Amino acid sequence: MSMLRSRPAFFEGLKEVRVPFAAGVLETLAAGDLVSLSGTFLTGRDQTHRRLCALLDEGRPLPVDFAGQLLYYVGPSPARPGQVIGAAGPTTSYRMDAYTPRLLELGLKATLGKGVRSPAVREAMQRSGAVYFATVGGAGALLSKCIRACELVAFADAGPEGLFRLEVENFPAVVINDLHGRDFYDEVAKGR
Repeated sequence: MSMLRSRPAFFEGLKEVRVPFAAGVLETLAAGDLVSLSGTFLTGRDQTHRRLCALLDEGRPLPVDFAGQLLYYVGPSPARPGQVIGAAGPTTSYRMDAYTPRLLELGLKATLGKGVRSPAVREAMQRSGAVYFATVGGAGALLSKCIRACELVAFADAGPEGLFRLEVENFPAVVINDLHGRDFYDEVAKGR
């Protein structure tokens, strides 16, 4: 049995959060909270974001409804035989900052990646009632053990940068930006 399927001691005390998010759940999260995410994630990196915004510019429908969803900034590697997915570690979030406010306007409620977000994205998250989670960079093989299913939804020609739907269980993350405007990275830097 996978280490993450049996809920090791690491997960004791983590807030369990289902995705898509039920009403009121995001309000209970604070910057610095460690969470265990389970449910459905959408994925997207640079190419997916460019294409989504191009569809919006053209007035064309998007391949998915972003309302209430979490978007994970990942480009998974191909699955080895017998596996659901290859390594699935986060990419640097600020690369998507130019596109994120538009997706938040469509009802996106959370993003997940690594690193800091720009002030403009942080403001857009507050306006939209969205949060930002980070997960461990450099641990893509370990994180892939939390993924139970992987389905390509759109942009197959983009390879790993396509839009995927992932079914996840016990995916570890930390709340970086909460609904109250707090930023965990800022608080750590200031010694709080």
